[in-house]
Amino acid sequence: MSLESLYQELILDHSKRPHGFGLADADDHTGTSHQRNPICGDEITLRVRVSDDGQTIRDVTWEGQGCSISQASASMLVDLANGTSRDEASELIDGFREALRSRGKIELDEDVYEDAAALSGVSKFSARVKCAMLAWVALEEGLVQTS
Repeated sequence: MSLESLYQELILDHSKRPHGFGLADADDHTGTSHQRNPICGDEITLRVRVSDDGQTIRDVTWEGQGCSISQASASMLVDLANGTSRDEASELIDGFREALRSRGKIELDEDVYEDAAALSGVSKFSARVKCAMLAWVALEEGLVQTS
């Protein structure tokens, strides 16, 4: 089995059994963002809850519908973002965005991005980049709301 086949399986697994699916209740320490890709109709609503001091992501939950890439990306993001600092999350978002905009020139580091590294190949298909970015943009916006 090729590495590409393994990555495809990982994406399908996350889309069929998504992590963090189902919005947690909002409170004073949450930010919520709804993102939609008007080209294909993918939608994600993401809620991020931060610690009392606002510096650590306590949990990320989401609901959405769309292609396996958008759904898997949201699931993978949950695994990465939970427990990180606000600064670490921003670095992850920036690095993910840079790799996906690189048209295949930058690969995501598996040691840093874990399962989300499987999305590196999406960068070669510009029409799919927005699908993979939806949850990441929603997290970025949600964090702004918790500032």
